[in-house]
Amino acid sequence: MPEDSPHRPDPAHHPNPRRLTRRQALRIGAGALAGSAFAPALLSGRVGARGHAPRPADVIRRTIPGSDEEIPAVGLGTWQTFMVEETEEELAPLREVLRSFYELGGRVVDSSPMYDPAEEVLGNLAAELGLLDDLWVATKVWTEGEEEGRQQMETSMSELRRPSIELMQVHNLLDVEVHLDTLEEWKAEGRFRYIGITNTSSQRYEAVEELILNEDRIDFVQTNYSLAERESAERILPTARERGVGVVVARPFGGGDLFPLVQDEPVPEWAAEFDCTAWSQFFLKYIISHPAVTCAIPATSNPDHLAENMGGGAGRLPDEATRRRMEEVIDSL
Repeated sequence: MPEDSPHRPDPAHHPNPRRLTRRQALRIGAGALAGSAFAPALLSGRVGARGHAPRPADVIRRTIPGSDEEIPAVGLGTWQTFMVEETEEELAPLREVLRSFYELGGRVVDSSPMYDPAEEVLGNLAAELGLLDDLWVATKVWTEGEEEGRQQMETSMSELRRPSIELMQVHNLLDVEVHLDTLEEWKAEGRFRYIGITNTSSQRYEAVEELILNEDRIDFVQTNYSLAERESAERILPTARERGVGVVVARPFGGGDLFPLVQDEPVPEWAAEFDCTAWSQFFLKYIISHPAVTCAIPATSNPDHLAENMGGGAGRLPDEATRRRMEEVIDSL
């Protein structure tokens, strides 16, 4: 879901965008700016305007259950934001978002064939920036029938420009048993590292819970969770933690609904105790401080908001008592 709302402007067009050639991007990725992983943000003034950017040592990483692999706790979604025409005017801010995301320590990017043409846009930009082998990519299958699922996933892999990806998910449980068989097969062949399921409706939490409990093949579940939508914390998150299933959080800003609630409110002074300087960081730190959560995936096409969001995945996190206090803040608005 989109994570920027009309109350948090996220312009699709930027005047005089700075363009990076592939040669320049590769040089940056190779370490020309190794002394400052977020130098472009500093040079543009975004960090000072929006809050400090994370230092590499500050980035919060989570171990994927059942493995030794760690991934950053804040990733990047592509719904709506990467669903653009492939013109330079539309691509310029997304190129900056993806480049800054990587430089600030981000790795996990989530997409879907339903977000057409987001997979293709992501694949092309990642190739242009020399990041195809460096991103941790998740996408989905959402169709009925075994052959239709195989065809859809082949198309996704082609558009992402990857022979293999990290995570393939059955979206909204559509034909889930049929697709899990295919996902298990392709995982054994090395085309996926992990397989999972997603769900966007609290009305289906019981079915999601049953799958997590009864399907040993599931490595990840993607579900809604935020200060605006806490239902999954009642059953889905505890069950996932108990079963050793990773959790990817969609709609961490409640689809943008949280920003209107706080638009006239300052961030509480006590938020500084967990390195929080902006509301987006307040919302993200609430999510990733839950012990079951592996990664949250806010979406944005605004480089300023990207830098701010990445600060939500760095530094200290609130403890359980502070999390309750954060809930009280939102409930009082």
